[in-house]
Amino acid sequence: MKKHIYDESNGLSYRLHGDYYLPDLAVNEEEPTYGKYGMLRKQFLKEHKPARYQYLLMTGKLTGHLNQVDQDVREKVETLVKQIAEKHGVTEELKMQDQMKWVGLMNNIKVCAEEIVLKEIIYM
Repeated sequence: MKKHIYDESNGLSYRLHGDYYLPDLAVNEEEPTYGKYGMLRKQFLKEHKPARYQYLLMTGKLTGHLNQVDQDVREKVETLVKQIAEKHGVTEELKMQDQMKWVGLMNNIKVCAEEIVLKEIIYM
């Protein structure tokens, strides 16, 4: 039996392991460039959507997907924080008058915005 064969119908090469030919597959080991939200999405996919995770990993689209999710979540959180702060009257004037109150309100607003976006984008 040949040690290596190539199947033109699917474009894969196979290597003989014992009595079986197994495809020569390699995972592209590139440095992840995604941030916090990309990591959260990756963990969610691994635990709750393993088939989708494996598909993205094997096709080499995982890092791109995670980068896109990370960017989308950051933009959405930033937009929501601005909208919620404006709605609740958290302004630069308040920051000048009572900085600790402003920090507390902004932290609360950011946590709320993140929670909303995590449910809409990450955990879908």
